[in-house]
Amino acid sequence: MVTTILRLPAVKARTGLSRSTIYLRISEGNFPKPVSLGGRAVGWVEIEIQAWLERQIEMSRKANV
Repeated sequence: MVTTILRLPAVKARTGLSRSTIYLRISEGNFPKPVSLGGRAVGWVEIEIQAWLERQIEMSRKANV
């Protein structure tokens, strides 16, 4: 299985969240933590972002029932 790492612009595009909201949710424990890529570079594991999105959709749909 190939692991794809997403950089911040891709995470922002997929989630629709701003940089500050992403980091706020990370600090609250409500968003996947980034992995260090060396130096000052970080990225997110694509499958973790996809799972987070699916949970958000599921919770949103349950709340509207």
